[in-house]
Amino acid sequence: MSKKSIEESVQKIVEEIIASSDMELVDIEYVKEGPFKYLRVYLDKPEGITVDDCADVSRELNKKLDEVDLIKEQYFLEVSSPGVERPFKTEADFMKNIGNLVDVKFYKTIDGRKSVEGILAEKQENHVVIKVGDENITVELKDISKINRVLEDF
Repeated sequence: MSKKSIEESVQKIVEEIIASSDMELVDIEYVKEGPFKYLRVYLDKPEGITVDDCADVSRELNKKLDEVDLIKEQYFLEVSSPGVERPFKTEADFMKNIGNLVDVKFYKTIDGRKSVEGILAEKQENHVVIKVGDENITVELKDISKINRVLEDF
């Protein structure tokens, strides 16, 4: 079974498990690190995910994965929070970070820069606007290799 089809199947199972909660599925990875395989499920919710939330979903997911016998090889299951400074993946990630400080890395040099740090001012269908000082920089989404929130030191 391919990595992509495993991730898609696990996504359906996780979405069923969390359907009646206020949790959202942020990402799923099925990766090989060294000699080991890891199935990682990242969850979030408005007030933040707890260790108990992760444990509950992990138990339920483990049971369901054993029932359907989806993954034939040995692997480690990890259910966790994606962390505050995780890369944005969904429209919701962008929208809830409008007004926050972000770090944006580009696939290629844009205006002599490979990255920029500034306030996420707006998100449109195909681009974002980042406010850097007095300057507004418009960046096409296709040119962004990674964008994530930066926690400011107080």
